[in-house]
Formats: sequence, C-alpha cells, structure tokens
Amino acid sequence: MQNHAAKSALIETGHWISQQGWVPATGGNFSIRTDSGFVVTASGYHKGYLEPEHFLELCADGQITAGTGAPSAETALHLMLYQLSPNTECVLHTHSVAATTLSRFIRNDTLHIEGYEMQKSLRGIDSHLTPLHIAIFDNDQDIERLALRVAKHHATTPVVHGILIRGHGLYAMGHSVAETRRHIEGLEFLFACELERIKLEGTR
Repeated sequence: MQNHAAKSALIETGHWISQQGWVPATGGNFSIRTDSGFVVTASGYHKGYLEPEHFLELCADGQITAGTGAPSAETALHLMLYQLSPNTECVLHTHSVAATTLSRFIRNDTLHIEGYEMQKSLRGIDSHLTPLHIAIFDNDQDIERLALRVAKHHATTPVVHGILIRGHGLYAMGHSVAETRRHIEGLEFLFACELERIKLEGTR
C-alpha cells in the first residue's frame, strides 16, 4: 500500500472507531504496513479527527522518514507485532471501556472466551465451540520491555488476533485494514458480553 492510501485508510478507520467510543480523548494509536515501511499516527491527536499531517512515515527498520511531531510512545509495540507476524498489515490500538475494565478484572494472564457465535468473526475460528484465548500483559511505561514480553509469549503461544494491556486497552491486528477492523469489532462485542456476564453472575 502506498503511504497516501494508508493515511486515507487510517483517517476513515479513526472516524469509525471514534464513533464507537473506543478511542476517547487522544487515546489509541494506529499503523499500517506500506510498500516502503510503515505509516503510524503521531502522538497527541484525537483519532476521530485525523488529517494527513497527523501521521509519520517510517522505513522498514522503524526510522522516521517523513512527517512532523513525535511518534506514539507505543510505536515499538506496533513494530514488534509486525515482526512477530509477517502477514500482519495493520495494527489498531483502542481504549474501550470493556477492554480496559475486563483486562483489570481477569487476574491471570489470559482471557478465555468460548460459546459465542461472534467468535466466528475472527480469522481461523469457524465454531462457537472453538476456544478463544487473548493474552493479557501488565501495563508498562517502558514499551521496549513490554514489547519483549510480548515476543517471549509469542514464542510459545503465537499472537493471532490481538492482545490486551491491563488497564489500557486492546491491540488488534489483521492481514488487512478491513480484517483488523473486523477483529476489533468482534473482540469488542465479545469483551462487552463477558463484562455483562460477570456483572450478571455477581447479582445472583
């Protein structure tokens, strides 16, 4: 994908994600793999009102080649996800209430989901009986260290659809922008269902 097309795709995606309430204030960050490297959102901009000048262009090794402003502090985690999954073409990071809250409620390092038809919205899952496992990592302001923890986990349990950062949000990934958007929408629905299930069980 050319850089200008990548920016247009992320502008439209940011508008859609913002309408869902998944990137409040200046939260979240987006990236796409391009023909020359990557396009990533610059830090400090509301993702519902992105403009072409709100992006940075990176070469294949992650160095900035065009654009102004600072890259998101979490760019290193995006780059690690691309490195771990060479077929990944897009990474979208969101801050929804469901993902943020659920990631704090689950005490272990994996969210297990099973029994929902919506699981079939995710690549490789063709039955509600197929368990879905989303890894949860403790938040860390040292993004390089966090990225290494993700890489260590991936070595034994590959990251396929995304990861949760505790108290922070979701990083979704896919083989295209459209697939990543589908993964976000499916995962956010599943997170909301799990959160509602936990609340209802607590009232019994």
